[in-house]
Order: sequence, then C-alpha cells, then structure tokens
Amino acid sequence: MVPILLVLLLALLLFGAGFAVKILWWIALIVLVIWLLGFLVRSTSAGGGRSRWYRW
Repeated sequence: MVPILLVLLLALLLFGAGFAVKILWWIALIVLVIWLLGFLVRSTSAGGGRSRWYRW
C-alpha cells in the first residue's frame, strides 16, 4: 500500500510542477509581448530621441 501511495504522490508532484512550468512559460511570453509593444510604441513616438520607457 505504501509504494502505491508514494507513486501517486510522485505523480501528483510531477503533474503540479509541469503545470507550474507551463503557466510560467505563458506568463513570460505575455511579458515579452508587452515589453516589445511598449518598446515599439515608445520608439516610434519619441521622434528619434534617446528617451526610453525603462532605464538600463
């Protein structure tokens, strides 16, 4: 009975980790798209200046 419970627990942990990693990939993709849109909008509206919406 204990090995079956351990395998079930391991499966649940791996499923949870896979779900979390997939969510993190989607969040990273959304942040990248927002960053690119903000960069493009700011660079076209700046009129060729060095102004940026972030400071690096």
